[in-house]
Amino acid sequence: MVKSKKRALITGITGQDGAYLAKLLLDKDYEVFGTYRRISTPNFWRLQYLGIKEKITILPLELSDSSSIITAIETSQPDELYNLAAQSFVGASFENPIYTTDVSGLGVVRLLEVVRHHCPQVRLYQASTSEMYGDNRSGLLSEETSFIPSSPYAGAKLLAHNSVKIYRESYNLFLSNGILFNHESPLRGLEFVTRKITNEVAKIKLGLSKSISLGNINSSRDWGYAPDYVEAMWRILQHSEPLDIVVATNTNYTVENFLDAACKHAGLDYKDFLKVNKKFLRPLDVNYLRGDNSKAKDVLGWEPQVTFDNLVKIMVDSDIARWKAYKEGKHMPWDALHYPSENNMISFK
Repeated sequence: MVKSKKRALITGITGQDGAYLAKLLLDKDYEVFGTYRRISTPNFWRLQYLGIKEKITILPLELSDSSSIITAIETSQPDELYNLAAQSFVGASFENPIYTTDVSGLGVVRLLEVVRHHCPQVRLYQASTSEMYGDNRSGLLSEETSFIPSSPYAGAKLLAHNSVKIYRESYNLFLSNGILFNHESPLRGLEFVTRKITNEVAKIKLGLSKSISLGNINSSRDWGYAPDYVEAMWRILQHSEPLDIVVATNTNYTVENFLDAACKHAGLDYKDFLKVNKKFLRPLDVNYLRGDNSKAKDVLGWEPQVTFDNLVKIMVDSDIARWKAYKEGKHMPWDALHYPSENNMISFK
């Protein structure tokens, strides 16, 4: 088969990063293939929101099933493979540790085996995470900092991260790990605290809600803007050799800081609406994460373009616009109306 364009396969294309990465690659004239899980109601709202759903070839894939991985790779014949599929919510990993380990950890080993035997020429990007550092208070966290995972999610991701390094060194494959710190956007899922905040602030601003319930508001994170971070993913696979690299902003803010900034942008005082609820506390939490992006700057020429304050404004403005449109009876690709109320949800953490 003659390929006229460079081809990319993105696992987990329906997530925040998958959607933004797909748009980036389409803008660079790639032929883009994306995978999704076969569930009763496929979730393509992010691709629709970006106006790119019809420009992508979508394939079913389960990281728990090697045969479906083989089929997806043989069908797409990718030059570049971005593995973004995972059980990606830290809190849920305490409720579903076996599933999380199977998909986010062993699933990557299955993928690497398929790559080794079926497409050893492909360049693969693995989505590693700053959560692997755990509650590591050693200042700026770099590629040389030790990992101390503090959740089943982080443990599974560390298994995947180390497996990529083992396969790269053992079989001379082009396999890279991007150790990405938290990155947010209007496409972030409502189970993540940043989007939970901006969505609820928008509702409070418009008179649709009266309070917001959070857990550990002192937890501190290095927050960036997701479209900036998918640019880093692409640059990692354009580099002359595979590598493991931190993608971060070198700054950090607490959940309380994020809430305060969101409320101020909406003309509100968060102290009038905040309720701290122990229900949202994790059994073992990570209280501090701040990344060192000096290698990304030096090697990839990458650095973040959107500041923390602008990130918060982008997300708040987006959620206010959505809820205004909803009140006016307009329809749009969106997740909030289909998300269950946390008041009715039981946690087994």
